[in-house]
Amino acid sequence: MPLTTANAVAEMEAASKVGDPAADALVSDLIDNREVDGVNHLFRTVNKLGPGQDLSRLPERLAQFLRDAEAPPPDWSDADVNAAEGFFDHHHGEASMLQGTVGLIGTYLSPTGAFTLRSTGRLGGVEGPGRRLSQSSRLFIDMGKRNAMRDGSLAATVTKVRLVHASVRQLHKKSGEWDYATWGEPVSQKYTTGASCVFSTQILQGMKNLGLHVSKDDAHGFMCAWHYVNHYLGTPEKWLLPKNADEVEAVWNAQRDTEWKKTDDGVFMTAQAIKFYRDLVGPGASDAYIALTRVALTDKYADMAGVPRSPLDIAGKPLAAGHGLVSNTAGGLFGGAAKKTVGVNPYKEILGVASKAFNEVERYAMTHDQDDQPQMHQELHDNR
Repeated sequence: MPLTTANAVAEMEAASKVGDPAADALVSDLIDNREVDGVNHLFRTVNKLGPGQDLSRLPERLAQFLRDAEAPPPDWSDADVNAAEGFFDHHHGEASMLQGTVGLIGTYLSPTGAFTLRSTGRLGGVEGPGRRLSQSSRLFIDMGKRNAMRDGSLAATVTKVRLVHASVRQLHKKSGEWDYATWGEPVSQKYTTGASCVFSTQILQGMKNLGLHVSKDDAHGFMCAWHYVNHYLGTPEKWLLPKNADEVEAVWNAQRDTEWKKTDDGVFMTAQAIKFYRDLVGPGASDAYIALTRVALTDKYADMAGVPRSPLDIAGKPLAAGHGLVSNTAGGLFGGAAKKTVGVNPYKEILGVASKAFNEVERYAMTHDQDDQPQMHQELHDNR
């Protein structure tokens, strides 16, 4: 059965020492035979590797891995798909934007995760945020597509990410640079499930912090979607996020302050992400994204990540006395959409407009000088 509040501590400790044996064996072989570039080319040219897809162009061992990886979660049902699609029908734009800001920055608060990203070529470092956003955006956008959980397309996207995780593990293993005694396994099952918490229940909390109402049914649907993604990332059933939103939130609330810490790597990665947003959308609109991120994360964790403070921070808080700053400043950025009176959430309409703008940022990242497909690495630091 999936994780519970009763077993989370013990199970996550065990999960920190485990990778993904099937994917690791495949990727190790591909790296040893210098076939990674060929696989990356297939990632770019084969748009959907779903059920019934012709896998004849792939190395046979990769094709067999993909066939084996097609099985759905053990307890998956049409009701789960309907619930997930219900959430995205109502909240896809806002959720996608928050996953691309709050979610990505939240993963930098894991010391091991931040180090892993920074040390692995263009997954981190100066060139990392744009590539990571472009590749993650493929997942966030695909999650909200109708039938993506029925036709195999989302499973294929996630399975590609699974192989990237395996390439990171293998490159660290072959490099001799990883401190296994201190950090456990690179991109361990613990990290994978923890990141799924950040992109799911942490996003739901962020939406609440921004004054957005998410119904109980929709929250359940979002957790169903991440249960599905967690499975296709290669996580065994015992470490999967449960589909119960309250249970996942309780697990995450109990674990978060143990898992999230301020580190030089995390602050560096956050600074690079913010620079990417500023360069892409300009200082005005990016200030609004930063303010949204601070409010969604709360000051405690935003400070930990190194998210800068700005005049919009105060105005971002629902019902804040500083709502005039939103109307005057952010309203100017978003065409006056934020002009609200005291007693209502001044960010609700801003978030709606901002999410549309951010969706354009994601599309830009996916099509302009960024690669929208996950990329395996042939060597550590290969700046791919």
